[in-house]
Amino acid sequence: MTDKPVLLIPRKLAPAVLARAQATYDVILNEDDHVMTRDELVAACQNVDAVLPCHSEHFNAEVVAALPARLKIIANHSVGVDHVDLGAAKARGIVVTNTPDVLSDATAEIAMLCMLGAARRGSEGDRMVREGRWNFWSPAFMVGRQVTGRRFGVLGMGRVGQITADRARGFGMEIHYHNRSRLSPDKEKGAIFHDTVESLLAVSDVLSLHCPSTPETTGLINARTLDLLPERAILVNTARGALVDEDALVTALKSGRLFAAGLDVFRDEPGGNPALADLDNVFMLPHIGSATFETRDAMGFRALDNLDAFFAGDAPVDRLV
Repeated sequence: MTDKPVLLIPRKLAPAVLARAQATYDVILNEDDHVMTRDELVAACQNVDAVLPCHSEHFNAEVVAALPARLKIIANHSVGVDHVDLGAAKARGIVVTNTPDVLSDATAEIAMLCMLGAARRGSEGDRMVREGRWNFWSPAFMVGRQVTGRRFGVLGMGRVGQITADRARGFGMEIHYHNRSRLSPDKEKGAIFHDTVESLLAVSDVLSLHCPSTPETTGLINARTLDLLPERAILVNTARGALVDEDALVTALKSGRLFAAGLDVFRDEPGGNPALADLDNVFMLPHIGSATFETRDAMGFRALDNLDAFFAGDAPVDRLV
């Protein structure tokens, strides 16, 4: 017998994170790291005090209702919590935490990679060389868009948005942003605030999405809003796939209304969107914004910090409900 709290870890975490967890908790693992079905997840939670899930585990209202009374905390290994019904968790008295701050730099790096890959036709060029089709050169060959000096629009100026803006400043870009509230001057750093999404889009040569996925933001980027962007703009999404109407995006990319898109997230994950994959002017990655060794350790440790605080009788620093 053990008096350690029982912790379910449903996905494979970094070795250092797992070692720390096992030193403090009676850990139950998902040994083959598969994505649990709803029934598997509910069954695995029945005899645990806590769960440390990723965004691949969906705690909707139905799942939350099926959780046992002994499960008191969901300590997410993610910043976004759109996979958890916060209202249902609050009604059940279940604490929910996330892992802000620690993945901002890594995600900002991926946003820059997506921007540059889209602007300079990275996917198209990579395929050409790998497939042995690079047999020609001229001054008109593989011409892309230069981002230096362009207007960089940030939709959602939270932690990740602010650091991404800092990286874009390194390319001499003019920063514009829309946020629920205007930042203080020390955080704004000269960026130009727009009080409406429409105003931001009108000046965004590159639009980078950094807002959470909520009922209000689902499909925010659609045929109407895409048409507000400057001609031949570039869309970057490292936030959540649900923000974008992908059918409308495909249409805008095919027509040339948008020059390109750089995407790390999709509405359907894993897998992505075959219609987007067919387009040369899309640079895409498999949702790896936070996938560095350093960040994976930091995310796991942050989740464990929240668990440790909770079981010590303290308030977790990242408590959402």
